[in-house]
Amino acid sequence: MSRMKTFLIYLLILVGFFVLSDFLINVSLNASYTTIGRKDNLSQVVMYQAEATKVNVRLKGTIKNTSDNPINKKYARFDIYSNRDNIIGTKYVDISDMKENEEREIKIYAKLEDASYYEVSFTDEKTVQELEILPTDMTRGEIIVATVFTMLILW
Repeated sequence: MSRMKTFLIYLLILVGFFVLSDFLINVSLNASYTTIGRKDNLSQVVMYQAEATKVNVRLKGTIKNTSDNPINKKYARFDIYSNRDNIIGTKYVDISDMKENEEREIKIYAKLEDASYYEVSFTDEKTVQELEILPTDMTRGEIIVATVFTMLILW
């Protein structure tokens, strides 16, 4: 019976270490992001998160096609600039099928070095090479499932 208690204590220590390390990793990664600026004034595009590290960029927001200021273009173009005003990446979001008063969520994750600010514009065609998109953040459910499978494999 004491041997089972010892294994249970080891298991609890292992799980505690995993939870603590996962928490510290997420906190440190999110702390390394800094806010980047925006150089346009489009009222249809509202960005609530625009952050960058030395090597990653994440932009989150919404596009709303309002009836008083309709969008009549096919793409929303996101140009990301360095601090020397050079375009370091471009991402196009297809908005050709948006209806009037429709709102669409935007999430852009990219691997770009030294991003300083971004600019949004609307266009009818893709004119430059588009960014390679990184995988999105994992949801809490996906993290829990991955943790359970990892623990089953290690057990």
